[in-house]
Amino acid sequence: MPQPLDASTRPTPLFDVAATREIERQAAAGLPAGTLMQRAGRATARLALALAPHARHFVIACGPGNNGGDGLDAAARLRARGKVVTVIHLGDPARLPQDAQAALQRAQAAQVRFATTMPAGLTCNDLCIDALLGIGASRAPANDMAQLLGQLHAAPARLLSVDVPTGLDADSGQLLAAGAAADSAMPACRRHTLTLLTCKPGLFTGQGRDACGRIWFDDLGAAQPDTPAPAPAPAAWLNRPQPAAPRAHASHKGSYGSVAVVGGAANRARGIAMQGAALLAASAALHAGAGRVHVSLLDEDAALLGPQQPELMFRRFSALPLPELTVVAGCGGGDAIIALMDPILATAGQLVLDADGLNAVARSRTLQQRLAARGAAGQATVLTPHPLEAARLLQATTAQVQDNRLHAAQALAKRYGCTVVLKGSGTVVTAPGHAPRINPSGNARLACAGTGDVLAGFIAAGLASGSPPLAAACLAVYQHGAIADAWPAAMPLTAAALATRWPAAAVA
Repeated sequence: MPQPLDASTRPTPLFDVAATREIERQAAAGLPAGTLMQRAGRATARLALALAPHARHFVIACGPGNNGGDGLDAAARLRARGKVVTVIHLGDPARLPQDAQAALQRAQAAQVRFATTMPAGLTCNDLCIDALLGIGASRAPANDMAQLLGQLHAAPARLLSVDVPTGLDADSGQLLAAGAAADSAMPACRRHTLTLLTCKPGLFTGQGRDACGRIWFDDLGAAQPDTPAPAPAPAAWLNRPQPAAPRAHASHKGSYGSVAVVGGAANRARGIAMQGAALLAASAALHAGAGRVHVSLLDEDAALLGPQQPELMFRRFSALPLPELTVVAGCGGGDAIIALMDPILATAGQLVLDADGLNAVARSRTLQQRLAARGAAGQATVLTPHPLEAARLLQATTAQVQDNRLHAAQALAKRYGCTVVLKGSGTVVTAPGHAPRINPSGNARLACAGTGDVLAGFIAAGLASGSPPLAAACLAVYQHGAIADAWPAAMPLTAAALATRWPAAAVA
């Protein structure tokens, strides 16, 4: 029976299209012809019945390839269970792959109804199945397929996509143009995707999470082939960090390191003050377990006391012992952070570089060299760009970053020798020599001001407490999203409240 990915706590490898095809080839080599398609059809039918136990009608849209063959096999199985099944088949029977032709014959023998248009009278209890295009799609669906895809998304019934939602790139998580237009019609809560044989990275990042809805997985019994061959390497892993070990009773605040947040500039001529960004990062570091938290505001007229957070220690930048600290640089830093970046990059013991700190590096060849030198020297450094900041650092466009988020994060990690947290839907965390992690937690409630500053503070607390950069980043990103997932539905999420919600069990 397919299993929901969001209920799993096991490490989950993510394989790109090329690796998936090789795994499929290895699995099929030891099986009778058509076995994998029949297993895919059985898994699809089982999940369809579980998702829509009271459905009066199952509508299956089948394309011209093996993804359509999976749908045809599922149709035959649903019809054998006495269900009302309508198939809209866009393939030419004479040109179908061999396994799909056999599946078509099984559907016809089961007396499945074939139609050329969507049936009327579907309800919210019914289920549509998208088996139009699988992982091999390289262009947007067009003409009859694009029209049918739009009708599937507009129908009142729930939608189950087989392997990959039609129009989604399985590697990058980007929707092809026509797929994006059709996809916008359906709320994510009504969508399900059954990914087969392997989990693909594009389902979990970029636009993939919205397109897929809830993701289910069935390995089709191919996890342990009878004749093992060298397995392809995963393109990435789902981020499922290990919980922190309990803290020793015989410890003190010095045991968990000191964080210094440098930021919070002001432009009084323009009426702009950004102290809040620095205070949010500091509050997050404090609540995530840092032993001490210093705040160095770049607004010289700012008060040196946080009345709502008296545990924070305010210090001028010149008084910070940078080599002894985990520094968070850039939250609300404005242009004022630029002059401080050289000493920070040169001497900070550990560093989380965020927001205007990243922008300062992107604008200066000298600072880029300083950052790369930190990486070459093995100094712990974590970069936390959103896609636009990543594009500036890579001298690319935001669209280019989003078109291949895994590649963009890996390119940044390689260029600067740092751990990279590429934020967004399905945040990507990677470091030199490590496969990327794609984060499965979090939701759109995090799309509000200040939540990125909170994440920077969470990461800094982990670093200060002794976690390696990649482990600190993976845990912080996961918990940041998990807090949002558990947020009470009736309560607005604000960054200030988010900063205080780090779970006690996760304190490193």
